[in-house]
Amino acid sequence: MRTAYSVETVRAAERELMARLPEGTLMQRAAAGLAVACADLLGRVYGSRVVLLVGSGDNGGDALYAGARLARRGAGVSAVLLAPERAHAGGLAALRRAGGSVVPAGRAEEAILRADLVLDGIVGIGGKGGLRADAAALVAVVERSRAAVVAVDLPSGVDADTGEVRGEAVRADLTVTFGTHKPGLLIDPAREYAGVVRLVDIGLSLPGEAEIEALQHADVAELLPVPGAESDKYRRGVVGIAAGSARYPGAAVLAVAGALRGGAGAVRYVGPAGGAVIARFPETLVSDQGPAKAGRVQAWVVGPGAGDDAASVAEVLEAEVPVLIDADGLRLADRDAVRGRGAPTLMTPHAGEAAALLGVAREEVEGARLESVRELAGRYGATVLLKGSTTLVADSGGGAVRVNPTGTGWLATAGSGDVLSGLTGSLLAAGLSALDAGSVGAYLHGLAGRLAADGGPVGAGDVAGAVGAAWRDVRG
Repeated sequence: MRTAYSVETVRAAERELMARLPEGTLMQRAAAGLAVACADLLGRVYGSRVVLLVGSGDNGGDALYAGARLARRGAGVSAVLLAPERAHAGGLAALRRAGGSVVPAGRAEEAILRADLVLDGIVGIGGKGGLRADAAALVAVVERSRAAVVAVDLPSGVDADTGEVRGEAVRADLTVTFGTHKPGLLIDPAREYAGVVRLVDIGLSLPGEAEIEALQHADVAELLPVPGAESDKYRRGVVGIAAGSARYPGAAVLAVAGALRGGAGAVRYVGPAGGAVIARFPETLVSDQGPAKAGRVQAWVVGPGAGDDAASVAEVLEAEVPVLIDADGLRLADRDAVRGRGAPTLMTPHAGEAAALLGVAREEVEGARLESVRELAGRYGATVLLKGSTTLVADSGGGAVRVNPTGTGWLATAGSGDVLSGLTGSLLAAGLSALDAGSVGAYLHGLAGRLAADGGPVGAGDVAGAVGAAWRDVRG
């Protein structure tokens, strides 16, 4: 599992380690890893032109020492000092000893435009808000250049703890981060600025519970519900789908499609789209008696394409089994009814739906995804899966937030969320916790989207059809 820790936790771990090491050892470890990553990106170090953007903090020192290592290998290295009087003295001396130089005032633009690689050491992990005007002007020049851009620890101008980007920030091709990932490297919008992320181990001892978790194939494989020799459809779990309407019958079909491929033993459908569901999936158990009379289920999915069917939403919320609420169900669900449930609840809004529930603009949710998913989980006393460019899953009780590492922009297509709801509801019915069901569902859905798209446009039905291939890929 990939983990990310807050700035406060990282700094505490650094202080503890530095107290046990000779002075400067930690910075040298970071600089060594940084120089190797830069050399790998350059391919040929000798004769290359490298420009360091150096701020006043430790990131600037890392950049200077890494620059000195590159200079000793034959690169032409020059440093642009944003605060000359506060530049790291030891790093600057090392750079000069290795043959590097400081860019004279007024020559920074020329140096950057001639560079093969620019190393961003402007601001460290404690930076808040956008860049100052002088730094932003340099970054604008970098964006006009053809240089590869490497960020030290994280791109300057992004918030390490939240993934927020308020103002100008560096857009890196590669970010070399030290000790552990920082939340901002895994969460949009900051993730988009980080490019490829390379982790350098510098020996930090970190606590057991992280701020952010990202499941990998092995983690998902352990959580997948696999039937045994004595399994039957009821032991594997039955998921109920209360979805669809006369206007949106396709939402019901797609939710059922996702559920049938999600590992449960059977799917019960309740709603006005029974004919369309049976025509496509004759194995579905269809009822027109309402959720309470549909028969035994181990979990419910309610809301996709439901229109204004508030009665079905309220009926499902009264069930004493896990419930997933999506789409129209989010609008129709009473908050007190959700908070009062004894069984687990999983809500799956996209940014617009989350914004409506929180009473804020959509842009606020998209710009502060981590804060938004935590706030929504707390307000509703539910687990929340916030869909989007980086899907996040948060429990109401706190703890690590899960970020989904799979997916593709091609999943931004009508009906894709309905497939995710059915798939995840099936995992709930199979016995996974709301946090695990949301995390595993998002992982499989994202992977299925990649497999179905294969680099081109894809429909929601194609995504549902690829869930089985994603499942097999995870299990190896």
